[in-house]
Amino acid sequence: MSASRTKFYLDKQNSKWLGVCSGIADYTGIDVTWVRVGTALLTFATSGWTLLAYIVIACVAEKKPLGLYDSAEDAKFWQGVRTNPTRSTAEVRSKFRDIDRRLADIEMMYTSRNSRLADEIDSLR
Repeated sequence: MSASRTKFYLDKQNSKWLGVCSGIADYTGIDVTWVRVGTALLTFATSGWTLLAYIVIACVAEKKPLGLYDSAEDAKFWQGVRTNPTRSTAEVRSKFRDIDRRLADIEMMYTSRNSRLADEIDSLR
């Protein structure tokens, strides 16, 4: 897939108007309802400047490609990457360390001179 998963896209599938608020929600991981409420409040507070920015973003940003994420878990992972790439990298590294440690434990158990384990393996054959 050539689409970047760390880029901002308009989310037309979950949009109410132009997809900017749903795109912000997808990008940050914040519930879209809160983004819409915040946008409405900000529009009233800034006398409409937010509405102008909304329209500019809708004109400039690209539409989100279909099938960008494989699953909801994949979407959450990429939202985490966008908000804090260092933490996401550390999480992946930690998962691999855990898998590597468990694999080393299995290998050590299998290759050790454990007669009980050898008997169990022989009984399975």
